[in-house]
Formats: sequence, structure tokens, C-alpha cells
Amino acid sequence: MGMFSFFTQELAIDLGTANTIIIYNDKIVVDEPSIVAIDQASGKLIAIGEKARQMHGKTHEHIKTIRPLRDGVIADFNAAEQMIRGMIKMINTKNRIFTPSLRMVVCIPSGSTEVEIRAVRDSSEHAGGRDVYMIYEPMAASLGIGIDVEAPEGSMVVDIGGGTTEIAVIALGGIVCNKSVRIAGDGFTADIQAYMRHQHNIKIGERTAEDIKIAVGSALPDLETPPADFIVRGPNLMTALPIEVPVSYQEIAHCLDKSISKIETAILGVLEQTPPELYADIVQKGIYLAGGGALLRGLDKRLTDKINIPFHVAEDPLHAVARGTGIALKNVDKFPFLMR
Repeated sequence: MGMFSFFTQELAIDLGTANTIIIYNDKIVVDEPSIVAIDQASGKLIAIGEKARQMHGKTHEHIKTIRPLRDGVIADFNAAEQMIRGMIKMINTKNRIFTPSLRMVVCIPSGSTEVEIRAVRDSSEHAGGRDVYMIYEPMAASLGIGIDVEAPEGSMVVDIGGGTTEIAVIALGGIVCNKSVRIAGDGFTADIQAYMRHQHNIKIGERTAEDIKIAVGSALPDLETPPADFIVRGPNLMTALPIEVPVSYQEIAHCLDKSISKIETAILGVLEQTPPELYADIVQKGIYLAGGGALLRGLDKRLTDKINIPFHVAEDPLHAVARGTGIALKNVDKFPFLMR
């Protein structure tokens, strides 16, 4: 192994719809939005990650910004490959790693079809991966939260990402029952855009809707420590004249209500399929929330009240899946649930 391991670099990649995180040597070395900017004429990569996000919605006809992942799966094969390759290059500039061969663990949504899994594998291999392993997102999230996934007791994780919400019950190193619903952060953002259009006659882009979600996003119409109203500026749909609208967290709680209810229904659906012994473990331990959606104010309380099982937000929920993927990378040989 000695000489060989010197040439093999190991990376853990959380390939997310909203953000891609890469872990190398137990450290998060890349944490960037999953977006690329490409020159329309030559197909060359212009920018990647945060630089490309700043261009999103502001480009002219020669530049196109692409989010290669939609609903948690690769929608644009070429852009995904360029993005993975570009992000691996980012590490090289920081750490100067020499990469004749890469071993990667990449996480994928638990509802992925064979074709979608193949797309992730091909993109990773084209970007330089020689040994590519896959791990399902809820499994990675559980590892990242610090759950002993191989124990003979049930744990339940709800991972609300950008494109999908992954709900899974895990025991004995495997997923017992799970559901992947395509309602998550991006859906919330779209809800906010539609709400601003109908309610306030104001047209806003994806980035502004995302900023509203972060500033005043809420799952409950009454919070103990409410955030201040967020001022939105944009064109009036009728007159095209600029208007300013203050948006309160109550409004956002109202406009996200439908989507959150669908997530609640999905959680109840998974609990229905859970074997009674594991169900008892879950009621006792509570359910863990991970992913960026777990940061929505009051979400844990709303779910706890609705489902009568305590919900706990993982610490640093945005990086739970990435950290779990990193743990899986170190235990490639002993975790049977990694897929080749």
C-alpha cells in the first residue's frame, strides 16, 4: 500500500443541487454553490461556484449560467463534469495535490434510478475519479450527525437539501424504509417568487428569493425571536416602475405552508412503513433534521407539534451530509452500504 497510497488521493464529495462540498484530509476544502458559467460560443468554462452565482440572472447572450443538478440528480451532464473537475482543481491550487488517481465517495439521493446513478458515476470518472463509490444521502447525513448506523436500533433522518428531501429510517448499517420527495430548498425559493408576484405584484429573481428565505424564512407564523422585515426592491409587474416591499416572516411562513405540509405527509408515510420495534426506538430518540432546509426558523417545533415525536436539528446541518461522506471515505473497506 505504501507507495500506492502516496499516489492515490481521496476525496469525499457532497454533490448537492444547491451547494457542492468537497472534503480532503478531513477538512472541508471546497464549499461552493453548484453552478457554472459557460461561454455560449466556445463551450469554455468562465466561472464556477460563488463567482458563477454572482452572474446568475445577470448574464448577456454570450454567457450562460447553468445549475447542472436539478432535484438532486444530474440534469446537464457536460456542465456537471466541468463543475466537478473545476472544483477538484480548486483544491489543487490550495493544496498542490498530485493526482494521478483519485478515490472518491460521492453521495446521491436515495430515490435515484439506475440511470441517475450512472450519470453521477460517469461524471465523476470523467473528472478524474478512478475508484468511485456512492453513498445514499440519508446514510451520509446519519454518519455526519454522529449516529451509530450499524447499531441494532432505529434512527430516523430527514435531510432537506436543495432539490430533494430525503427521509429514511436506518438500522444495522442499512436503509429500512425511505422516501425521497422533490420538495426542498429550491421549491421554497420558487414558492417565495410566486408569492411575491401574486401578493405584491413584484417580480424577483431566484437569488433575491433565496435572500428572502435566508433573512425571514420561517415555518411558523409566530416565533419567539422574530427576524426583522426584509426590504425587497424590484419592478412593479403592472407599471414596471420600481417598488419597495417590506416582507415579514409571517408572510413567508404562510407562503411555505403548503410545501412544508407535503414534507410532513412524506415523513408520516415513512413512519407508517416503519417496523414497530424500530418505531419505538425513533419515538424515544427523536428524529434528526439535516440539510439547509433544517435552518428554516421554527421548522423543528412545527414538525414536533404535528408528528408528536421530538425533532432535533443537527449541529451545522448544512455540512452533515458532507461530513458523513468524509467518514464513509475513511471506512470504504468496512462499510457494506457503499456502492461501487
